[in-house]
Amino acid sequence: MSLEVTRKENQQPTPPTGGHNGNGMAVLQSMATTHRLRLNPNTEHKPETYEGLHLEFSPLLFSSLERYLPPPMLSLSRDSKLHYMRDIILRYSPEGERTRVQKQREYRQKIISHYQPLHRELYAMHASNFFAPSFLKAINENKEESFRSIMAEPTQGVFTFEMLQPHFCELLLSEVENFEKWVHETKFRIMRPNTMNKFGAVLDDFGLETMLGKLMEDFIRPISKVFFSDVGGSTLDSHHGFVVEYGINRDVELGFHVDDSEVTLNVCLGKQFSGGDLFFRGVRCDKHVNTETQSDEILDYSHVPGRAVLHRGRHRHGARATTSGHRVNLLLWCRSSVFRELRKYQKDFSSWCGECQREKKERQRVSIAATKQELLKREGKPAT
Repeated sequence: MSLEVTRKENQQPTPPTGGHNGNGMAVLQSMATTHRLRLNPNTEHKPETYEGLHLEFSPLLFSSLERYLPPPMLSLSRDSKLHYMRDIILRYSPEGERTRVQKQREYRQKIISHYQPLHRELYAMHASNFFAPSFLKAINENKEESFRSIMAEPTQGVFTFEMLQPHFCELLLSEVENFEKWVHETKFRIMRPNTMNKFGAVLDDFGLETMLGKLMEDFIRPISKVFFSDVGGSTLDSHHGFVVEYGINRDVELGFHVDDSEVTLNVCLGKQFSGGDLFFRGVRCDKHVNTETQSDEILDYSHVPGRAVLHRGRHRHGARATTSGHRVNLLLWCRSSVFRELRKYQKDFSSWCGECQREKKERQRVSIAATKQELLKREGKPAT
């Protein structure tokens, strides 16, 4: 089975890129700069919080990068570390990209300054009111066995589990409807979640960015660190949060694609609907994104309100037609600037790409067979 895969993207700028030298230091591409990051993080270091500062980039990005600072920098003041990291980011970041970031911030600020939230309790992280008790218990214990105790893994790398309380789903649906009503009444032109969905809203745009950042940092990153470390799960530092809507007079289905994320969280919020199953067809790197699907990679999944699906962004998937009713899903694309930086200089993705794994196994098989033939030849035995 081979399908043409679309890269599902949004309008946000691309995260940092760069390389590394032979001294174990990651080097962000720039002209004549001496500012460098370490290739491997200091896992014992507790980074500063950069929330509440007026920054051009996400506060989580600075917190994540701080672990990669040279050792002498770690004991300096937050301002010193901030200026060091900011200088690195600005040196590699094209002016056009910085302009887009600034326009995005101005666009969000325009919405936030005019839109009046309906349920203000949604805009701060109230874990006990948001999450299912089983999910909270697993997060608090923060162990692989605790995570696995609440999860099903119907195919490799796709995890499903109870996550959101019904009351939270109802509040978020109500808030989204209120925002869409405001957009209609004010004739405000909004940006849709990505290039494939024509309905839905970007939650970050009307004030939920901080809450969703906490969701990623405190609840999704601990799980991703265990199950998705091969794609930057332990260094997630930015996100894109949105809802999508399917049904009559809305999007009906979603084509075969990969997400612009390292890890994707997908939670059904409701309402009443039939159809709309997700279908998964294996994880692929850019080189192999349109290769055939193996039988053990095929999975169809039916949405249940409040239940989450967590998978690699590079896991090829799509959504079948919603045949009746109205389905709304919360999506959180979680990204790692460090992983994206290093991926630029890698050629072997066999730790996570299914086709790279098969090619590697085939090379090993051929090598072993050739070695066996050579040994038999030397011993004067007939080759088999």
